[in-house]
Amino acid sequence: MSEPGEPADFEKALAELEALVARLERGDLPLEEALKTFERGIALTRHCQSALKAAQQKVEILLSSGDGPQLAPFSASDEDLSESAVE
Repeated sequence: MSEPGEPADFEKALAELEALVARLERGDLPLEEALKTFERGIALTRHCQSALKAAQQKVEILLSSGDGPQLAPFSASDEDLSESAVE
């Protein structure tokens, strides 16, 4: 369950975080408002990280409980990363 003031789902939290980043990047906020916005952004980041970790754990449980493929750690090479950045 989400904490008070936290969006109910990952997508809403991510959308709010993106909007906050855009506001901060404009650079026109007064210092006090910028600090509050930054603080809210940190809380949203933690919320999103927690949601992603929970999803990863569910996937690991689902994959390990069956006879299907086993999880392997993801290891992208530098070449793979540079190619995906171009696309």
